[in-house]
Amino acid sequence: MEITGEIISIIYRNEINSYTIAELETEEELITVVGYLPFIDAGDTLKLIGKYVEHKDYGRQFKIDTFEKLMPKTLGALERYLAKGKIKGIGEATAKRIIKKFGEETIHVFKYEPQKLAEVRGISEKKAIEIAESFIENWEVWQIVGFLDKFGIGPEHAKKVYDLYGTSAIEEIESNPYILIDIARGVDFKQIDQMALELGINYDNDKRIRSGIKYALIKSTYNGHSCVQKDNLIEFVINLLDITTENIENSLINMQVKDEIVIEKRDNMEYIYLYEFYKTEEEIAFRIKRLQASKNVKKITNFKTELKKIEKQEKIELSSKQKEALELVNNNNVTIITGGPGTGKTTIIKNIIDLYESKGKKVVLAAPTGRAAKRMTEMAGKDASTLHRLLEIGKIDEENFYKNNSNYEGAPIDGDVVIVDEVSMVDMFLVNYLLKCIYQGTKLVLVGDADQLASVGPGSILKDLINSRTSSNNTFG
Repeated sequence: MEITGEIISIIYRNEINSYTIAELETEEELITVVGYLPFIDAGDTLKLIGKYVEHKDYGRQFKIDTFEKLMPKTLGALERYLAKGKIKGIGEATAKRIIKKFGEETIHVFKYEPQKLAEVRGISEKKAIEIAESFIENWEVWQIVGFLDKFGIGPEHAKKVYDLYGTSAIEEIESNPYILIDIARGVDFKQIDQMALELGINYDNDKRIRSGIKYALIKSTYNGHSCVQKDNLIEFVINLLDITTENIENSLINMQVKDEIVIEKRDNMEYIYLYEFYKTEEEIAFRIKRLQASKNVKKITNFKTELKKIEKQEKIELSSKQKEALELVNNNNVTIITGGPGTGKTTIIKNIIDLYESKGKKVVLAAPTGRAAKRMTEMAGKDASTLHRLLEIGKIDEENFYKNNSNYEGAPIDGDVVIVDEVSMVDMFLVNYLLKCIYQGTKLVLVGDADQLASVGPGSILKDLINSRTSSNNTFG
């Protein structure tokens, strides 16, 4: 359904993606609205399309699907809009004087006769032009939202588009609609492709083919893959774009030369990676090997004696397999502990904590999700955090972070032993960032079941590390 009103107040806003909770005043009532509202502030008049929902804690709300910003319908609303400081050079006092001077003609003056603004006390001729330009720019910014909506790209991505292309965003997209593929995960490729074809782009245009290839590679990552067999990729792109194999082969060569993709041959097969995915896998391999090869400075001497003390203190008797796992942790900087539910991984984690904390070492626990971290805390009797919180990446735009992981330099983790549970759920980009944040000489213990839940992002890190035999690992059950 559709409602129209003025934003009275912003209750909450996520500064990264512009998810907003606000109060909207219509002619009939005051409504709490929730959704993505980039470039919107108190005083703005909006037409919202969405539906009413019932929140279990906060009651009736209007959930926004999309929106359109309208010219304020009353002079009071226009004055509040101008007074909010969004227009450079206008504050509350100046806004009041402008409205008083021009009344119903105010917007016309801004758009078509900006020099008249100099008739208002405190505004010079130069400042009048600057104010009018700022007004028009602000008005153009939110037009991007409506433009993107036509192509199935929601308001949550509008700010990202504007940050990249500014007020020329619509012009840039019209000249090459395929740039949208690189901006937003989950965009409707066929809609964008149809737009491009209507604008006159040929079926065999290189931009079109390269974008189709990128789309296919990104789509494969939704299932956890980091690369695609070349033959499968070509078949998918032929069906997607209705072009020849030769067209695709030529574009693959161009993309390889420009470091957009990497083609790797192994086992008589060719695999295609997006460049940043390949480089991330390379970095993970390099960092794991370097960490494992570092001096074992956290090793406990008289290990067997210390382990017996822990068994006596905790009144337990460890199995030979559990003792072997603990010894592997002590003798190596990188260890994988794997096995199905009920195979003793929890006991191992508890004993790692007891052993190293008894020697004054700091043990840090982490898991990929809040629920997994809570379970880890309960079973270990020690606080565990999510990986995002541990790595302090909660305020980073994740989509941009994953695409440009190499640009982020993490702060080193303050810990002698880092234990990460449920590693099967962690994708390649997060693992790479974790490895960036670990001091050389810190012990890293990766725990999980390779047959359990896989990551929603690209990569099958736990399974691949186990199969590589690069790290010491102990399998239970």
